[in-house]
Amino acid sequence: MSGAETGRARVLDAADPAALTEAAALLASGQLVALPTETVYGLGGVSTMPEAIARIYAVKRRPARNPLISHVADIDMAARYVRFDRFSLRLAQAFWPGPLTLVLPLREDSAIDRMSTAGGTTAAIRAPRGFAQRLIARLDLPLAMPSANSSGRISPTSARHVAEDLGPELPLIIDAGPTEIGLESTVVRARADGIDILRAGVITADQIAMAAGVGLADVGTPAAGDGGALPSPGMLGSHYAPHALLRLDAREVAPGEVLITFAGQVLPGQEDAVAIFDLSPSGDLAEAARRLFALLHQADATGVGMIAMAPIPDHGIGLAIRDRLTRAAAPR
Repeated sequence: MSGAETGRARVLDAADPAALTEAAALLASGQLVALPTETVYGLGGVSTMPEAIARIYAVKRRPARNPLISHVADIDMAARYVRFDRFSLRLAQAFWPGPLTLVLPLREDSAIDRMSTAGGTTAAIRAPRGFAQRLIARLDLPLAMPSANSSGRISPTSARHVAEDLGPELPLIIDAGPTEIGLESTVVRARADGIDILRAGVITADQIAMAAGVGLADVGTPAAGDGGALPSPGMLGSHYAPHALLRLDAREVAPGEVLITFAGQVLPGQEDAVAIFDLSPSGDLAEAARRLFALLHQADATGVGMIAMAPIPDHGIGLAIRDRLTRAAAPR
């Protein structure tokens, strides 16, 4: 898709030297650019520019109570805008750049726009890898970067996914091929005696406990909120949803359904499925995470009314996959 025109958006290959220059110029002027991270494709706008933040919410049609993650180049850049506690600093040192987001108190002089924090006094912060990190370092400004899709729908893991959804709304999409990880980052918030996991991801609870220097029993998931502003993205009940309905932990397949299976599971009735996709024939949960959103896009493109999802293990990365599926299947 290098150099192609899709709707209004121009698509540039991330390896093209012009990609970094053009993306930086557009972002510095307050515009939005879709770009790759190691997790999913993000819809980038400068976190300190209110007009860019307002545009992100408008383009995605995102609820105002759902905050954005501000992406930074490194710990030093983050420290300009937020305050680290001892646990969060250990986690940043262990996992940045990478797929971990920290919810941290804003500095009193922080220039991050408060619309991006849903009006709260904390900000979700992450240092991504690859093209996004190089772009942020060049700008020397944080980028708010939610997934580059309409709010509540399947997250994009390729430039084509972005173009098919938001292409007409954007001036530029940077294409780096399929994303490396395929699921959004793990989001955590430190407390005095441990760590809350606000969104599951490929960095697991045991990895977090080890890096933070706390016991695994001190890493957990907090109770659901009261419907007000959220401390982190990815906490809405309905999210990541295909147009088709999604049936989880399927034990059989009805005629006319699409089956998404795992590890070669064979379900009764699958011979009558419209299509069959396997997240990972070998049972590799990291591969399943990487392919999840892409296969949901493919299943949805068949036009069926129901997608049957075979059981997924409930340990390790499987917890993050099941989190996304549970929200994708929730009432809308």
